[in-house]
Amino acid sequence: MHMKAIAFYEHGGIEVLQTVELPVPDVGRDDVLVRVRAVALNHLDLFVREGLPGLHLTMPHILGSDIAGEVAAVGGEVTGWQAADRVILNPTLSCGTCALCLRGEDNYCRQFGVIGEHVRGGYAQYIAVPARNVYPLPRGLPFAEAAAIPLVYATAWRMIVTQAQVRPGEVVLILGIGGGVSSAALQVARAMGAEVWVTSGSDEKLEKARTLGATQTFNYRQEDWGAAVWKRSGKRGVDVVLDNVGEATWSSSLRTLRTGGRLVTCGATTGPQGITNINLVFWRQLQIFGSTMSTQGEFQDMLRQVERGRLRPVVDRVLPLEGAQTAHRLLESSEQFGKIVLEVP
Repeated sequence: MHMKAIAFYEHGGIEVLQTVELPVPDVGRDDVLVRVRAVALNHLDLFVREGLPGLHLTMPHILGSDIAGEVAAVGGEVTGWQAADRVILNPTLSCGTCALCLRGEDNYCRQFGVIGEHVRGGYAQYIAVPARNVYPLPRGLPFAEAAAIPLVYATAWRMIVTQAQVRPGEVVLILGIGGGVSSAALQVARAMGAEVWVTSGSDEKLEKARTLGATQTFNYRQEDWGAAVWKRSGKRGVDVVLDNVGEATWSSSLRTLRTGGRLVTCGATTGPQGITNINLVFWRQLQIFGSTMSTQGEFQDMLRQVERGRLRPVVDRVLPLEGAQTAHRLLESSEQFGKIVLEVP
């Protein structure tokens, strides 16, 4: 059997993405074969397509970490799933047997990986994944919305709940609202009882953030957002900053924190070399947390909040699978608010 997929045979620009026919993946004894119905984009897709240092892929490679679909077949050792079950996939890969995995710290596993980055992903009609990565689709969600959940909401959940330990009444500043992780983090922070402030270079995105519950907004194209945040906080600073922008915002992010404040980062889209004022860190007793993906337990906790209606994925637009090049172009230009999703025929 063969399947339709969007793949690339070499790293490069948008033009390397091709519509191809590839064999349907083999199903191991502990695997589930999923008929993909929708797959959402992440900035990770852009980085992998362009090439990451130390990442060596088997070509052709298929992108796509955020996947929703239906069970097509199961391996001989798999129980609990049957054909046509509606499912959502956890994109975090681990060995499942080491000491870290067994004590629930699977995102620290030495064999840690991400579907769509380290192995083939969901820009295709079928994908085979370990059974432990398969979860029931939250009730009432169409595939396109469900595909907008996994990577960004799991990442946001770990950043807000586990790393920053946000408490009710605290002020959380989220940089670059409009991206998938940022719009997810806004909802997670609100669900934890926090007040949320956001930045963007687009008044339209800031207005959309207000509809999701942001109370203070800052357009970094029109003002020095760091100084504005400091002033609006009464020169106290905010409790938590979520920064996945990196080099361009790092110094200002640290300066806007209150004494004892926390900065959490899960990425560096503008570059990895942020300048850190060490005097500021120790004098204000700041805490800096790195965060990558989530554990299986955190993923389950996040999905429960989706089930209860406290988190609702934000979809910017839905395109056909063959529109992958257009989708990458939109994501590169930061025109979207929320997730761009590809429907798989």
